[in-house]
Amino acid sequence: MAEKKVIQIPDMITVGDLAEELGIPVVTLVGELFKNGIMATVNQRIDFDTAEIIIEELHINAEIKHKDVNVEPEKLEIHLSDHAKPRPPIVAVMGHVVHGKTTLLDNILGTHKATEEAGGITQYISAYQTVHNGRTLTLLDTPGHEAFAALRQHGAVLTDVVVIVVAADDGVKPQTVEAIKFAREANAKIVVAINKMDKESANPTLVKTQLATDYGLNPEEWGGDTVMVEISALTGKNVDKLLDMVLLVADMEELKADYNVPAEGLVIESDVEKGRGAVVRLLVQNGTLNKGDFIVAGSAWGKVRTLEDWRGKLVKKAGPSTPATVTGFREVPPFGTFIEEVKNEREAKALAAKHYDEEMRSTADANITSSDLLHMMNRESEQQEASFVIKADVQGSLTSVLDSLKLMETKEVAVKVVASGVGAISEGDIRLAKSSGAVVYGFNVSMSNQVKQLAARNGVEVRIYRIIYELLDDAKEYMSSLLPDEVVETPLGELEVQGIFCTTNKNIIAGGKCTKGRLLPHSRARVWRGKGKKAQMLGEVELSSLRREKNNADDIVAGEMCGVELELDGAKLTLELGDRLEVFKRELQKRHL
Repeated sequence: MAEKKVIQIPDMITVGDLAEELGIPVVTLVGELFKNGIMATVNQRIDFDTAEIIIEELHINAEIKHKDVNVEPEKLEIHLSDHAKPRPPIVAVMGHVVHGKTTLLDNILGTHKATEEAGGITQYISAYQTVHNGRTLTLLDTPGHEAFAALRQHGAVLTDVVVIVVAADDGVKPQTVEAIKFAREANAKIVVAINKMDKESANPTLVKTQLATDYGLNPEEWGGDTVMVEISALTGKNVDKLLDMVLLVADMEELKADYNVPAEGLVIESDVEKGRGAVVRLLVQNGTLNKGDFIVAGSAWGKVRTLEDWRGKLVKKAGPSTPATVTGFREVPPFGTFIEEVKNEREAKALAAKHYDEEMRSTADANITSSDLLHMMNRESEQQEASFVIKADVQGSLTSVLDSLKLMETKEVAVKVVASGVGAISEGDIRLAKSSGAVVYGFNVSMSNQVKQLAARNGVEVRIYRIIYELLDDAKEYMSSLLPDEVVETPLGELEVQGIFCTTNKNIIAGGKCTKGRLLPHSRARVWRGKGKKAQMLGEVELSSLRREKNNADDIVAGEMCGVELELDGAKLTLELGDRLEVFKRELQKRHL
């Protein structure tokens, strides 16, 4: 046998490059993907696991190994001139759900946003500004619920300093760990706020130990380089000290920006509002955005019709590190999209068209993963499909819902999103759901009476939620309902046959002693003969009734004598003295994901 060829490939490789590495015609590789239901192009990229599957399918005598490729994450690069001036720091407040992030911001800003949030949790990225000791800070509030991982990552990328809030009475939790990871990936400085110090069960030493031992965040007072401040967001204790330390950490970065250049920034959130059209909340990172400027965000473009600050007050301009809300876009840009100012409408249209073409090519040449391939290879299996139409109030929430639904997908139930979008549930959504058999889920959106009536007439289920984990729990239940019922057997007891009174083709009447557990009428029983390794199962019968002396009995417990009537259900067997009945209950139970 020829020696197996060993080749090294990165985590992602194009179809053409893989064919070249394997020494086979690219048409062979494309053909194999096509056989498995995937229309691939030469420039399409597949992941390492998919490459392994394809090599096995083609029976190629080759082994692939990972090639280490260090690629820095793509970030918004801002090139500063010699005239750059200091700018306010951008500070993201992150951490586990209900650890007090929004309460901290309420204390800083003098607001009451924590009491206004549905379910008591933050479900959006929100941007604010405050002044501390005569200096401006831009603050970002990020969701803590696990469904909003994409929003938290987005928030970390925007920032200079990440304040990770950890409850002193609860310690490090999953979203705490995730926030640390995102902050490090974004190269943002970390400051830890150990919150809820007003509680008797507060244990800041445990929190510091967890962070130092498990995550390499060593407190300054222990000789490390991580600033940790013990606070109470509820009472305000040490909140000023926390802000002092945030500014100190930010000063070490010497944050600067150009003010008199075209604006650049990122979309924080976007949606459609009646009477205003596309409403985009953005963060200016460099330059100054003015009312009347032409801006482009991906394939969306517009002219700034109105410009508001974070409080909703109309302003004429927004400089570096400033959150703002603008109207004037022709369509809604996705959250996280890079925004840039251009000179005029002609340039805006041309740049948006260029981005659109790039998006189309990117979609056509989307990465093929092993899960995609296996899904196509198994598409004729008994996998059920849960179809959804998803509508949400803003792009960030829509992304979070879609990502979370995909994570629920299993080998038995696939997720199919028929359509998704931002805005109210429409008649078109109902008609699409009707034709595809989909359930319509709305997150923080409305539905007119006319649309409700159309849904009722067409038998389309519409479920609207204000809290994301309630929506996801319901979707999980719906997906679970598609699973076939599971047959569950519960052992009940055993009977030793000590008398046989009547035997026919349909039933047997016998007597004996319950030696274990309890016996119930209308349960099932397996008939065993012999003991130990020589025991033989003769068949299965139904224990249709029980008698204690001359009376019917609802149950018989261990140690009691009884009479039994066994329905043979077509089984051909005879009882002998000493045979053993192993009694059990068989039920169909709903399964859950």
